[in-house]
Amino acid sequence: MSDKKRIIFIGAGAVGSYLGGWLSHTGHDVTLVDPWNEQVETIRKDGLKVDGPHDSFVAYPTMFHLHENELIARKEQFDIGFVAVKAYDTFWAATFINKFVKLNGYIVSSQNTWTDPAIAEAVGAVRAVGLVMSSISVAMWEAGKVERPGGARQRDNGHIVFRAGNHDGSDTLRLHELIEILDPIDGGKVTTNLWGERWAKLSQNSMGNPVAASSGMGMSDLNKHARGRELQIRLAQEVASVGLALGHNVENFGGKSAQVWADAFLGDVYEALDGELAEKSSGANWRPSMAQDVVKGRPTEIYQMNGFVCQQGATVGIDTPVNAAMTDVIRAIDAKELESGFDNVEYVLKSAGF
Repeated sequence: MSDKKRIIFIGAGAVGSYLGGWLSHTGHDVTLVDPWNEQVETIRKDGLKVDGPHDSFVAYPTMFHLHENELIARKEQFDIGFVAVKAYDTFWAATFINKFVKLNGYIVSSQNTWTDPAIAEAVGAVRAVGLVMSSISVAMWEAGKVERPGGARQRDNGHIVFRAGNHDGSDTLRLHELIEILDPIDGGKVTTNLWGERWAKLSQNSMGNPVAASSGMGMSDLNKHARGRELQIRLAQEVASVGLALGHNVENFGGKSAQVWADAFLGDVYEALDGELAEKSSGANWRPSMAQDVVKGRPTEIYQMNGFVCQQGATVGIDTPVNAAMTDVIRAIDAKELESGFDNVEYVLKSAGF
């Protein structure tokens, strides 16, 4: 077992609270920092309730408001810092947390999308660790309570959730330490292919999150509709094609290789993918992070997700009309110009020529 660590999180939303709650529960000295006043005060008063495919528990991490940074600076420095904010807040959040972490410590990006370059810019690539979290969903609908769906951990289904990697592809002791620290939560591994893991996660997010967000539906319900499945497949086809064209060794996502998704323009490949999605129309009708953001009325990560795919596609000559139309719809929802509804699925597909 690793020695107990002093760990600080910037961001105590769903991901930060779930990871931070678990690490506190397993004996680490955890501090959470967040701008949400009710969250900070609720956890200070009643603790953090953590539910999931495990025994529920209440954790008691140290909580600070964002504006209390001067008080944090008086504390002993931390061994590890986690950045657990939305992608668009990455640079300032990494800069904020960096000064509280020891010189021989490291900063972990526990986020969606392609945040690692911003982390590297803020703290230095040598000090940065990418943590890709595959097939783990968490939600926080009220202050002081975080939940994860399902009846079993992913490791029980043969799936590895946590993939920790250095920016330069090296295998170092700190990566093994991080995976060991996270092991009570779920299975993990060290990766020397951080960028391939990141693009696979970006692909999974890009094909599902905005479809749920724009339709106002959970993933199981979306998979009951042929056009809901088609939109996911067309998005994935473009994202996988861009990642491969960029030269990334994209890991499998959605149960298939990136090349299979990229080949979805072929009739037999499309039919096979459609059939597999159709089988995923029962069980927990979970809303991914972007759909949760829309319900809460907060800005989404659409520009850092599908919008980023479009930008990268342009650099390698790959057209991304489905991702572009999807980005425009979510932008309109963010701006309160459009409401969520299944009609948006049809609109995106038709706008892209399908």
